[in-house]
Amino acid sequence: MKEEFDGRQVELVLFDLDGTLIDSKVDIANSVNFTLEDLSLPQRTREEIFGFVGDGVKQLLRLSVGEGNVSRYEEALRIFRLHYLEHCLDNTEFYPNITDVLSHLNGRHCAVVTNKTLEYTLQIIQGLGAAGTFAAIESPRDSSELKPDPGMLLRVLEAFDVSPEKTLMIGDSTNDVRAAQASGVKVCAVGYGYGNQDKVKALRPDFYCETPKDLLTMIVGRS
Repeated sequence: MKEEFDGRQVELVLFDLDGTLIDSKVDIANSVNFTLEDLSLPQRTREEIFGFVGDGVKQLLRLSVGEGNVSRYEEALRIFRLHYLEHCLDNTEFYPNITDVLSHLNGRHCAVVTNKTLEYTLQIIQGLGAAGTFAAIESPRDSSELKPDPGMLLRVLEAFDVSPEKTLMIGDSTNDVRAAQASGVKVCAVGYGYGNQDKVKALRPDFYCETPKDLLTMIVGRS
């Protein structure tokens, strides 16, 4: 961490979704490989698929089908959508202690800012019983808004009339860190998600938490 953190100064907390709030990688990987099997394309290892997560579902599917099968991308996207909507909660759950973090943020606005498609995001948040937890849920309205573009973050700040100085972004990837830095928001990187932590740390986030329990300690002063 670069500095000590005073959570009392924070009015708005922005959370990435996959790899930060929820562990969704198994359901994503299963739906990708179902899609590839349906298209009679070679399946990917889970580790390969995990490495594709973070830049939105379109990029996930493009990388998964491979450059030699670009013509099948639209079909892959259709198959994936139907399967993932039905199975996105088979194994997905909040990381341990995340619900404790959220429950101790009373009096502050909480929002989800994710590169995940809004349709999937809402299905998961509602399915996990957290629909009333977040004051806003932002997904890209088009590909230009994918993090690291700061547009989604700035939209939430404007909606709640909160300054960047009183806002904290929490995420596991370089996209999260760069988006926060571009918007002037302090950022806490987490070490338990899907991001490449060497690359994340190289961007020098303001804070770093290895576990969700560390987040609880940092934000609300509880262990």
